[in-house]
Amino acid sequence: MPIIKPISDLRNKSNEISELAQSSNEPIFITKNGEGNMVVMSMSHYSKMQLKLDLLSKLSLAQNQKAGSKKGRTIKQVMTNIRKTIDIKR
Repeated sequence: MPIIKPISDLRNKSNEISELAQSSNEPIFITKNGEGNMVVMSMSHYSKMQLKLDLLSKLSLAQNQKAGSKKGRTIKQVMTNIRKTIDIKR
């Protein structure tokens, strides 16, 4: 369930908002005059979200490259290569 707070809480209860962002690890939606205005979140939640976006971007790029070409390797080929690399380093 989304966490929604008025902008006055951000101004008057900033410590509580900060603690809520840290403990819930969820975005907090801030409203102004009853309308959505901004989103506040912890740095750790933001970092995780950025990592997910980066991964999705890379997956999208790979999918587009694969669709435009017959080059590439199957997951089985990739996993075999990884296992060989791990065995060599042992």
